[in-house]
Amino acid sequence: MAEIIKKQPRRSGKRLIKGIIFLLLCGVILGMLVYLPIFTLKEVKLTGSTYLTVDDILKVGDIYINEPLFKLETDKVAGRLLNDVRIEDVTVRRSLPHTLEVIVVERMPIATVVCNYGYLDIDKHGKILDSYKNLREMKIPMITGALIKDLYIGDDVEDEHVQKILDFLELLDAASLNKISEVAIVAENYVVAYTATERPVQIRIGALERLDEKAKLTEDFLRDIDTNPNAVEYVDFNYTAPFIKLYQ
Repeated sequence: MAEIIKKQPRRSGKRLIKGIIFLLLCGVILGMLVYLPIFTLKEVKLTGSTYLTVDDILKVGDIYINEPLFKLETDKVAGRLLNDVRIEDVTVRRSLPHTLEVIVVERMPIATVVCNYGYLDIDKHGKILDSYKNLREMKIPMITGALIKDLYIGDDVEDEHVQKILDFLELLDAASLNKISEVAIVAENYVVAYTATERPVQIRIGALERLDEKAKLTEDFLRDIDTNPNAVEYVDFNYTAPFIKLYQ
């Protein structure tokens, strides 16, 4: 019995040409849309920042107002922004017709530490976010008594005492942190904090242990310091039972 072979229908050359023309037209239309004035960058919407500004984002991200929105490669913009030590994480996305949304997680300075050439602002992990020679108006505590040399922006402060002080400061709420002007390492494993009040009060933290307990005691003391009718010389949290010394 003879085998019957069915012939496959040949693909129409016209259909292939039409498909190519359609794809070319789509490419042309998309190309035209990219450069339409309605899709040019007019606004950068920045959220999640405390210190960073839109100008910082434009500069670091190499972003230019009035450039075509679809020419911005959001993953590359995010990569450039993550190279800035002040930025811990970032999301970049387009929002039609003319906005770029930038959502950042900042590395926040939690303390200033004295170094051999000036001062360093550091975050909770000891990452150096800024360095300068002349002391500025401080809104965060200064750590003194540590020997920090030849470190710069982007480096990590690895001093053991500084790391433990940062752990302690991170446990404090923002209101309490703002009421501390200095944390001094006065001896091996012995720390004293000073309040940012007209008459500074010593908070003798002592050994850098039981940090959760000492942070809670510090918060309670600082919360009441403005309403306390008695002039306090120092408080000592180094022992299990806190001790308060009043001025005579």
